[in-house]
Amino acid sequence: MKIQLENYIRDIKDFPKPGIIFKDITPLLSSPKASKACLEQLLNLVGDQKIDKVVGVEARGFFFGNTLAQSLNAGFVPVRKPGKLPSATISQTYALEYGTDTLEMHKDAIAVGDRVLIHDDILATGGTAKAVCDMVENLGGVIVQCNFLIELDFLQGAQKINQYPVTSILHY
Repeated sequence: MKIQLENYIRDIKDFPKPGIIFKDITPLLSSPKASKACLEQLLNLVGDQKIDKVVGVEARGFFFGNTLAQSLNAGFVPVRKPGKLPSATISQTYALEYGTDTLEMHKDAIAVGDRVLIHDDILATGGTAKAVCDMVENLGGVIVQCNFLIELDFLQGAQKINQYPVTSILHY
């Protein structure tokens, strides 16, 4: 029997601010069966493509990003908020609904020609994903795919990264 992952996604109203309905994946993470099914579905999105590095976006992209990397026999690259990585970094600032934010990645995390899978839990407006794609390409990486557990289709974030294959398990 196939596990319905949407049954493990909880809506939290007015988080982190009024008017937002937050898609909470912690029920999925607390279920070993659902987590395993999620990993299998994320791997199915990749198929038999060769991946050298999996880039996981802070913080919820780390939950499955590292496990995806292990399953694909690839390295894992964390993307973090400023000041969280210990070695030399590159950074990318991107627009938010109100203001800007910045992400960082180690300068030596991606080698020229590395085939990269970018992973995060949710694709919303696409600003974060686009910033990560820009950093990967600035280091010479080749983006094979951007994959997500959840895509909020109504926000049209995939349009910001439509030059790459974008795949998601669940769509809202």
